[in-house]
Amino acid sequence: MKKLIAALATVAAFSAQAAETLTVAATAVPHAELLEFVKPQLAEQGVELNVKVFTDYVQPNIQVAEKRLDANFFQHQPYLDEFNKGKGTNLVSVAGVHIEPFGAYSSKVKSLDELANGATVVIPNDATNGGRALLLLAKAGVITLKDGAGITATPKDIAENPKNIKIRELEAATLPRVLTQVDLALINTNYALEAKLNPTQDALVIEGSDSPYVNILVARPDNKDSDAMQKLAAALHSEQVRQFIKEKYKGAVVPAF
Repeated sequence: MKKLIAALATVAAFSAQAAETLTVAATAVPHAELLEFVKPQLAEQGVELNVKVFTDYVQPNIQVAEKRLDANFFQHQPYLDEFNKGKGTNLVSVAGVHIEPFGAYSSKVKSLDELANGATVVIPNDATNGGRALLLLAKAGVITLKDGAGITATPKDIAENPKNIKIRELEAATLPRVLTQVDLALINTNYALEAKLNPTQDALVIEGSDSPYVNILVARPDNKDSDAMQKLAAALHSEQVRQFIKEKYKGAVVPAF
């Protein structure tokens, strides 16, 4: 009888531990790297963290909404808001972790002043990051946007275009790959880092560290308050993560906590 009780206790303990498994989607840099960094800490707390790397900005949200994954870590709040609105999902932010200052890159010119008349400029084709790119170009004086144009601005919102730049919208992940084929590319920092670009050195213009586009850990309403999810959020807000971000990314990624 004692052996049976001990065996049942072992099974119960194993089941409890198995219930603390989290599978999280992430883009490779820096999100998956940050998750891998906190994985040992979570293991000590009884949470097994599985990281699934994605290269796009759509499937991570769809698969969390469909309960194929528990959470994701790749996007900022404006993108999530637009995604929920467009797809009818109700994903929620669990914690804001870091900012990736957005930048403009070129393999053909060394400053925005050198952009030729009719230069080809590529920006992300999703609403919030495309708008973010246009706002950065406007702040740098390359274009002027219509009054009221905000984070969802599109090329139709351009009021003045002194250099007659030609704007093309492409999937965010493809932008580093076409950098040598265009005059200027507005690239999300995670993809810039994957392409071995150094945002603080290579970007011709870059957002300040006060950017409102904080990258967030995202889950569903039904699991956002789970013990395992809250342990992950706490780990991502640890002093160890703050120092890891500062030392590894040297300003290309900035802690938001």
